[in-house]
Amino acid sequence: MDRVIERKGLSKKKMLLITGIIVLATLIFASWYFTSGKSKLNVNTDRITVSEIKKGSFQEFIPVNGVVLPVTTIYLDALEGGRVEEKFVEDGAIMKKDQPILRLSNTDLELSLVNQETSVFNLLTQMQISRNAAQQNTIGKLNQQTDVDNALKEAERIYKLDKKLYAEKVIGSQEFKQAESNYNYQLQKKKLSDQVLKKDTVSTRQEQEQARQSFSRTQNALQVMRKKVGDLIVRAPVDGQLTSLDAEIGQSKNKGERLGQIDVMSGFKVRVDIDEHYISRIFNGLMGECTIADKNYKLNIKKVFTQVTNGRFQVDMEFNDSVPQGIRRGQTLQIRLALSDETQALLLPKGGFYQQTGGNWIFKVAENGSVAYKIDIQLGRKKPDYYEVIQGLKPGDKVITSSYENYGNMQELILKKE
Repeated sequence: MDRVIERKGLSKKKMLLITGIIVLATLIFASWYFTSGKSKLNVNTDRITVSEIKKGSFQEFIPVNGVVLPVTTIYLDALEGGRVEEKFVEDGAIMKKDQPILRLSNTDLELSLVNQETSVFNLLTQMQISRNAAQQNTIGKLNQQTDVDNALKEAERIYKLDKKLYAEKVIGSQEFKQAESNYNYQLQKKKLSDQVLKKDTVSTRQEQEQARQSFSRTQNALQVMRKKVGDLIVRAPVDGQLTSLDAEIGQSKNKGERLGQIDVMSGFKVRVDIDEHYISRIFNGLMGECTIADKNYKLNIKKVFTQVTNGRFQVDMEFNDSVPQGIRRGQTLQIRLALSDETQALLLPKGGFYQQTGGNWIFKVAENGSVAYKIDIQLGRKKPDYYEVIQGLKPGDKVITSSYENYGNMQELILKKE
């Protein structure tokens, strides 16, 4: 009887072992290929940007935008509330100091003014009546004083005469005593009359002073009320240009409400927005530059507003020398704000390479221009167009500054032209 002979082959265990060895070898080879210094890639030179390292002046600056504003702005607020009745000028007008801008009406203020004027008139009339009465009273007192003086003189004459006659035994003692008594009575009456007249004079003066003070207070109140009514006509506080006028006939304006502003035309400043990242490096006196009509103008920071809003803060800059001709309020200027002094440095043009390298390495082109190899570098400060090279490159070196997105893992690039 024939016996079936089983065909011997690789066991399942051996197959798995062999497969694992092959995979491992493949990974080792791939790792070597992509990470060893021998990994290369052909690159078309028309698809890359080659830049030369140069030595030149370097000044770190940031580009910022600024809005032109007048150096001084005076805000116009309604000193009194009211209804807009009349506009004398329109927004943008060139104003002279005290020139009227618009007129408000306020019936309550105007009625209060009339009442105050009436009060002053009534008080003035009452003061005149009181003054006339005081004068009449004074005249009466003076007339009485005259009578007292005459009576005293007469009593004194009779007393002296009777005293002489009594001494000569012409008249008796009773008649003399009567003359003496009458004289003493007139003396006392004179003293009392003087005291009364003096008190009346002091009292009259006090009353007149109180009336004068009351009239003065009422007059001051009237002046204040007249000023309030006068403030219903809004006037330019200084010479300048009227801007941002917000008032139309028929509108009601509350006391203190903003009506517009006067821009003093003596000069301009530039209000600049800056990212809060630079706030610790910004200070008064920092310089900037802008170009207008192909001419460069220097500016410097005059004031720093440290309040941060939505990740930004503001500074005010002024022109150093001449102000550009023809600039207008609200115009936007592009300013290069310097963050450091100007020094000599190696300059590396900016490019897409930085996204893949972080500025830690770069492809340097060999002198023959046929190959570029990876080298380590160190970059320092930066400005919009250049990086400062600290280490790894020298003047005259050529490097690839375009994007490394397709060959960032290579160690060498073979440069070829199509």
